[in-house]
Amino acid sequence: MLNFLKFLALFALLSAAASTATNTAWWKSASFYQIYPRSFKDSDGDGIGDLRGITQHLVYLREIGIDATWLSPIFTSPNADFGYDVSNFTEIDKMYGTLEDFKVLLANAKQLGVRIILDFVPNHSSDECEWFIKSAKNDPEYKDFYIWHPGKISENGTRVPPNNWISNFRGSAWTWNEDRQEYYLHQFHAKQPDLNYNNPKVREFMKDVLRYWLRLGVAGFRVDAVRYIYEIAADADGNYPDEPRNTEVNDPEDYLSLQHIYTTDQPQSLEVIYEFRQVLKEFDEELGGDEHILMTEAYSPIDVVMQYYGNSSTDGAQIPFNFQLIDYLDKHSNAYHYSELINKWLESMPAGRVANWVLGNHDQSRIGTRLGADRIDLINVMLKTLPGVSVTYQGEEIGMTDVWISWEETVDPQGCQSNPEVYERLSRDPVRTPFQWNDGHKAGFTEGNASWLPLAEDYKLVNVKRERGIAYSHLNVYKRLQELRAQNTIREGETEVKAVNANVLGIKRYLTGERTFVVLLNLNDVFQTIDLNATFNDLPTVLEYVLVMDRGLRRKG
Repeated sequence: MLNFLKFLALFALLSAAASTATNTAWWKSASFYQIYPRSFKDSDGDGIGDLRGITQHLVYLREIGIDATWLSPIFTSPNADFGYDVSNFTEIDKMYGTLEDFKVLLANAKQLGVRIILDFVPNHSSDECEWFIKSAKNDPEYKDFYIWHPGKISENGTRVPPNNWISNFRGSAWTWNEDRQEYYLHQFHAKQPDLNYNNPKVREFMKDVLRYWLRLGVAGFRVDAVRYIYEIAADADGNYPDEPRNTEVNDPEDYLSLQHIYTTDQPQSLEVIYEFRQVLKEFDEELGGDEHILMTEAYSPIDVVMQYYGNSSTDGAQIPFNFQLIDYLDKHSNAYHYSELINKWLESMPAGRVANWVLGNHDQSRIGTRLGADRIDLINVMLKTLPGVSVTYQGEEIGMTDVWISWEETVDPQGCQSNPEVYERLSRDPVRTPFQWNDGHKAGFTEGNASWLPLAEDYKLVNVKRERGIAYSHLNVYKRLQELRAQNTIREGETEVKAVNANVLGIKRYLTGERTFVVLLNLNDVFQTIDLNATFNDLPTVLEYVLVMDRGLRRKG
């Protein structure tokens, strides 16, 4: 696989004189980087990453060419789901530091040219949130902030949940509350009650949360779990319909045992995102400067995801996350699969919108584990040469892979609420292990004696310090690719993607008046001979190219 690197080095040398891009919308070809704060850098020795740790390593983000980083939740939380159960949306969790620490982070990031994006969780709060506590007590101001139902009486005379809806974390999506004497809805953990967006006050409260952080200087938000914001409306009697069974899943407690036609992808969820974007546009007008952005998370059908971009009359999210390459690629996928998924996104986008490419995050198996450790560089080449926005999850640039974690050491509630037989399929802990800074004590993550999750066994070989000193390490290949992204052709040019054959994916980037680039990705260990002129039409006489191989790839013609 390393043979391709001599071509990459040649490419970098020859392209050094190419002109660089000057487009004005900072985010349209930006490199985003997700930081999972618990696992990035611990500054105080408690084994959990924090804001000061992030601030200490902001310079690393500039080193690897990052334009903006989005932080998984840092708000006050009981941590039933590691921050995605927020008890105070405008307060920093003490585990991560203070508001002053966050302001220092913002100031240092601004000085370095790195924008900060916050992870915003609008679908639910914690059950320890003041809003929920007051709602459970029927406080008039908060009574309808959540979705409540008295349930129904079963044939044997006992009270049961109102319908068969299942939580993402297994079991009923309804939990009984003694104070209110009613069930509340939670599409995730029982400690994450769903907010009621039919209540205008809820919508306004959440917009105020956005306004609060915007005024402090954040560049935008990654909006979590947007497909769950709305459920189907109750009928005239206040009841909700059962969801149909999925006959292919026998476990009735499993989320996949139902077809979620009433609890996901309701059209009103789109309207909420459009309203959030309007808040950001108002701030753009008020504050001037760089455009604030929304990124949305929805593992939905592509026709639904496209609607998050907005329409001819309404702006939506600039970056509705593209999970096609996560959802539908595996180690056995061939070049035709890659080409089909990439082109489907490019052809489905509304006119004038910008593509984005997400290959990993804190919920998904890492690239090296999911697609193959020998394809890490290849996938990063693809990520960095496709048009639009790239999103990298921390550690993918150095080739981190999933870490096996025993049942006894598992802490992810999605895994813990299962059993030892199936937890490995559900737990997200393997992709959340501490970042590997060096080959020293605890991989440089903490000076303490323990880390909140175990370290990878290979950290002495896979770490930033070591890879900085190896010319063609994963890290240095990634950094070279970031230099490539500065070229006008890559940032603003047209794109042609095609499968040359089952093994080789071709990407052509071209722009009038600029150099043309061709990327060839050999997905397998089969030696290939490629005629570039037969593969792509209208190639210029002088061509800058990258040849990428796993075991063999050569240029013909």
